[in-house]
Amino acid sequence: MVLFGVLTMILAIALFSLRIPAIYFYRITIILLLYSALLSYNSLYVDLIGSGVGVFGGLFQVTTITQSIDLFIYLVGALVLLLSSRANGLNSTLVNKSKGLSVLAEYPLIALFSVLGMSSLISSSDLVSMFLSIELQSFAVYILATIYRESESATSAGLKYFLLGSLSSALILLGSSLLYSFTGLTNFEGLYMLCSTTTANTAIEISVLLIMVGLLFKVSAAPFHNWAPDVYDGVPTVVTTWLTTMPKISFLVFVLEFQGFTQLANWSSWTYLLLISSLLSLLVGTIGGLAQYRIKRLLTYSTISHVGFLLLALAINNEESVESFLFYLIQYTLTNVNVFFILVSFGYLLQTKGLSIYSPIQYINQLKGQLKVNPLLGLSLAICLFSMAGIPPLMGFFGKQMVLYAATHNGNFFLAFVAILVSVISAAYYLRVIKVIHFDPTPTSELSSSLNNSNKDVTNDQSVVAGELTTSSSLVIATITLLLIFFIINPTPLLNSVHLITLNLFYW
Repeated sequence: MVLFGVLTMILAIALFSLRIPAIYFYRITIILLLYSALLSYNSLYVDLIGSGVGVFGGLFQVTTITQSIDLFIYLVGALVLLLSSRANGLNSTLVNKSKGLSVLAEYPLIALFSVLGMSSLISSSDLVSMFLSIELQSFAVYILATIYRESESATSAGLKYFLLGSLSSALILLGSSLLYSFTGLTNFEGLYMLCSTTTANTAIEISVLLIMVGLLFKVSAAPFHNWAPDVYDGVPTVVTTWLTTMPKISFLVFVLEFQGFTQLANWSSWTYLLLISSLLSLLVGTIGGLAQYRIKRLLTYSTISHVGFLLLALAINNEESVESFLFYLIQYTLTNVNVFFILVSFGYLLQTKGLSIYSPIQYINQLKGQLKVNPLLGLSLAICLFSMAGIPPLMGFFGKQMVLYAATHNGNFFLAFVAILVSVISAAYYLRVIKVIHFDPTPTSELSSSLNNSNKDVTNDQSVVAGELTTSSSLVIATITLLLIFFIINPTPLLNSVHLITLNLFYW
């Protein structure tokens, strides 16, 4: 369905982009993603899906897990596009209406390409389909990062993203080619059978580890994280929402499914790589975030820290840890999307001259006095940050508690202790943002002037137009915020769903 939508959108944009308002392309894409989610949900009732169905000659394997994650990817993609349609509409009127229209029309099409690559990746069961799926979504996000050609910072960030993303893709390709040269196989099932019937092969192990290092680059896990703060801070906020959320879902779920090697032999090096990366991500994400004064860089280091928790769950790789991994991934994705919804909403409400048209909220100090502008938005952001910090009884607390519970049961007491320690320390920079919003006075004109002078993408002849929150944005923010608060009242649906997916992975 997504492939059909991509082909349809290509023709529609080529033929009608100058006559149809670009907002319609967003709406069509959102409806398409929601319909695709409905189809994925209905396919869960097909009995054959439980044990997996090979399609396209075994290049892809459709299972309950892939369909469930597809459902989640489509829903989150629709939410992010809902945010982008509103923000892009404001930006295009401030930049250039003729150029802004073409950018608006192309944005949902490129997002669809990215979603198609993500959906293909998590269903991949062959080295060829794996690499093609990775490149499909990678090139799409490279284009999204540089889609605003008038922005110097976005162009610079997109170029850095492309170069380092190409490096990680080269590592994945190198590992795949070595794996094929050593085994003569590309199908994962054949590789699993070969590894289960032979003794540990160092050459095969090195090949798989090269692929894993490339995947860790893609999810910005330490020590392969250096590109992430510059890229996520340089691109517009609505693009940052997509980059920090969507690719990580597909890559992390693919790593979960790719771990079949570790269950067949004593692959301690794979586990050690994940544990070391998890430890470094926890430390780098926490320590690096303490020194940040730009809001998106702070959220980037926060993301790195959360990736550390996810990698810890992946390294343990048993039923308990996989269940905690899926729950943590879902709750963190929703919380992260809500935070960016709120940041973009704060940008609408600003009336200060000289702000960037691409990222109105760049500095933490710009959030001073925002509680007076919209108290409910300030309260929602505080709840989301508390959830990220793991404050009970919010949803984020249960995610961390499940990961730590699985780690201690598996005997990883040192990493569990480090995770608890960094959670306490990371609360400091979350609380600093909450303090700025709720207790600091409104910024003076001198601060606004200094922000103007340090910003390369400002509007010189007009101020940012103050807008009102749309009903859709308000509904999304309110729904996710209430879910974070009241999850404890009825946690059964989500926990049961995650539990059933996990059982299907281990006992099909």
